[in-house]
Amino acid sequence: MKVLQDQGRQKLKPVLSLGLVMLFLFLGNARGNAVSVMDMGGKSVSVPEKVERILITCYGGVTQELAVLGLADRIIGQPKMDRFPLLISRYPAFGKLPHAGSFNNINVEEALKLQPDMVLASVTAEKGNQQLRDVGFPVVTVLTGRATVETLQKEFLLIGSLTGQEVRARELVDYWQKVLGLLEDRLASLSEGERKRVYYMLGNPLHTNGSAWWGEALIRIAGGVNVASEMGKVRDVDVEQLLRWDPDVLILSSNEGKPVLRKELEKNPRLCNLRALREGEVYYCPIGAFWWDRPSPEAVLGFLWLATTLYPERFSDIDLYEETRAFFDTFYEISLEKEQIGKFFDPFDTQGS
Repeated sequence: MKVLQDQGRQKLKPVLSLGLVMLFLFLGNARGNAVSVMDMGGKSVSVPEKVERILITCYGGVTQELAVLGLADRIIGQPKMDRFPLLISRYPAFGKLPHAGSFNNINVEEALKLQPDMVLASVTAEKGNQQLRDVGFPVVTVLTGRATVETLQKEFLLIGSLTGQEVRARELVDYWQKVLGLLEDRLASLSEGERKRVYYMLGNPLHTNGSAWWGEALIRIAGGVNVASEMGKVRDVDVEQLLRWDPDVLILSSNEGKPVLRKELEKNPRLCNLRALREGEVYYCPIGAFWWDRPSPEAVLGFLWLATTLYPERFSDIDLYEETRAFFDTFYEISLEKEQIGKFFDPFDTQGS
């Protein structure tokens, strides 16, 4: 920021307790006035004018969206966030919140006990979402990994408008626009021959992202060429194809399971001669309060990280540690030391592995 400031339905299982049935009958009256909004799945939803109690039934960064918008204390239930210890350390209540299920595996009785004003749920979980609608909850769908750069910013603004946090949501989107503008300006003059060819490795060496997935945006916005772009929605390749691509750079992610470590690739007789390995161009995708290589508020730092990694000479005035510190201070209201930030960039404590 310092530099950038200058630049199908299912029946309920039998039988809800009498108390829960009575709660269901009176839910509508308890919420007061309502407004109609269009959610990220394109559905019109009637939502209370004042949203104080939010239930989350999905993973995918929405908890982090609420946190950066100053809404952490309005979350009354969500899936566990144990994979993100920094987030738990900032918001200890996240480690204790009840869990009413996620995606299509919903616990309706638990949801009724929690009495949410609004449920934030995934666009990918229509069966579970309908179960919640059937008992009277306003269900607002979010994109949970299916976002584009443009639609994710719209999601920030939507959540801000639903919760009275429009100003904070606009500040977040404005920061995104500053970073995206900076990257576009600095990288525009790169010729095709100068652009680094990048392979994005998720969980195992042969699982990746083609043009239909977020990894494409991550690489493209950072000025690289996604060697797997032509695959579209297909996500698995064979060894022969990866060897033919022979990318300049490998980026290794853990957001779909156990990470692949560089030392494992170096011991692999089929892959050890990849150019990126031979030339030391192998990098772990950072993890802060969320994965930087997935759609979330921090994804903008992921773009900046990869661009400065691929083309350091074009970003010599950007202090990524300072940008990260300022972002966390402004949006998460977390004061980070440089050592803590350093761990984002080596999330598996590989010490050269």
